[in-house]
Amino acid sequence: MKIGIIGGGLTGLAAAYTLKNEHDVTLFEKMPYIGGCLSSYQIKDHSIEKYYHHCFSSDNHFFTLLGELGLFDKLEWNTGTTGYYSGRRIFPLSTPLQILRYPELSLMDKARLAWLTVNAKKMDMVALDGIPAERYILDHLGRRIYSSFFEPLLKSKFGECRRDISAAWLMSRIAIRSDRGVAGERLGYLNGGFYQLIDCIGHAIEAADGKIFTHCPVASVNRRNGGWKINNEPFDGVISTIPPQELGRISDLPMPSIPYQGAACMTLGLERDVSEGIYWLNMKDECPYGAIITHTNFVPFERYGEHIVYLASYFTGDVPPRIDRVMLEDFSRRFAIGGNEIHWHRMAVDPWAGPVYTTGYRSLIPACERYGLFLAGMFSRENYPERSMEGSIRAGLAAAECIRRREADGRT
Repeated sequence: MKIGIIGGGLTGLAAAYTLKNEHDVTLFEKMPYIGGCLSSYQIKDHSIEKYYHHCFSSDNHFFTLLGELGLFDKLEWNTGTTGYYSGRRIFPLSTPLQILRYPELSLMDKARLAWLTVNAKKMDMVALDGIPAERYILDHLGRRIYSSFFEPLLKSKFGECRRDISAAWLMSRIAIRSDRGVAGERLGYLNGGFYQLIDCIGHAIEAADGKIFTHCPVASVNRRNGGWKINNEPFDGVISTIPPQELGRISDLPMPSIPYQGAACMTLGLERDVSEGIYWLNMKDECPYGAIITHTNFVPFERYGEHIVYLASYFTGDVPPRIDRVMLEDFSRRFAIGGNEIHWHRMAVDPWAGPVYTTGYRSLIPACERYGLFLAGMFSRENYPERSMEGSIRAGLAAAECIRRREADGRT
C-alpha cells in the first residue's frame, strides 16, 4: 500500500519507521526539518533541543526504539532537581530535608503532600477526568498546598488555562514522576542530544526507500475512488498526526476540536547558573514565563562550556506580542544578568504545541480510525493523561497497527 503521513514529529516518524519495510511510505512536514518539538538547534559544536526534554524509567517503547537504532547505550540517567521561586527567593524542593524546610507549607501540609505522592499511582484516572485539578487539591489538601505548591506547577504548564485542567492530568504527572531518590527525580537523557534519535529514524526511513518531504505543508486531503489524495497525490491510506481540527480544515471532514495551547520557549547560553543548581524551577511570582529549566543542572555543564537555560511559556490563541523581548528583559532584570553574560539566545514558538487536558478531555479523544483515515498524535489516547515522547511513539505504533489490521481484513 502507498501510505501518506502528515506531520514529521515523533508520532509521524514512529509510524513511518514501523511501516517502512511493508509499505511505500511518504511523509509530509511543513517545517524545513523533521522532529517537531524534538528538533534541535546547532550551537557551536553541540546540539540542544529547541524545547526541553527528558524521558522516564517506564518509557519501554522508547527504549525499544533506541535499541533498534543502536542508540540505547547513549541513554544516561541523571538527577532532576526541582524548586520554587517565590518572593524573589529560590527554594529547593528535591530532598526530604529541603521539603521539610520549605516555609510556605506546615508540617501537616507536607504530610498530606507525601500521602498524595505515595497514592497517586493507585488512583482511578477515569474517575478523575471530570474533576478540575484545582478543586481536587483544594478539597483534599487545602488552599495553602494548592497556592504554594500546585498552582505554580499548573501555571508553568498551562498558563491561564490552569483552572480548567483535569485532576487526571495532575495525578498522572505525579505518578509518572515517582521514580525519586533522596536527591531528586531520576530522569533520562540521550548523551549528545535527542537529535540523534530524529536523524537515525529519518535515515532508516529513507534507507527503506521511504520519502520525507520537508518544507511541504499539506493544503488538501480528499477522498478519491476508495483512496485518498494529499496535495493531489494519490495514496491508499493516510495517517494524520496534526491536530484533528487542522485536518478538518484541509479536508472538510467533520473532526473534533481538541483544546490546544501554544508554547513560546526561549533557550539561552549563559555565563553563570542563576537557579542555584536546580534543574526545574517553577515560578510562583508573577512573570512572563512559568518555569526556568536549566539543562546544565541536569546534564553535565562540561559538555557545553556554558549554562543552557530554557524559559518556558504557554499561551492560547495568538502568541503574546514581543514575547521574546519581554521574557529576556524580565529574566535579565530578575537575576541581574549583564548583557555580556548572555552568549546567545533563540526563540521557538509553536502555536500547536500540545493538547490542554481540560476536564472531560477523555471524551474528546478521537478513535484511531475515522472516515478511513488514521489519527495519531499528542491528542491520542496513548498520550493521555500525560503527553510524553513515550506516548507519541506509542501513538505512531498504534496507527501503524491500525493500517496492518485494515489490510489483513482486506479493506483498502
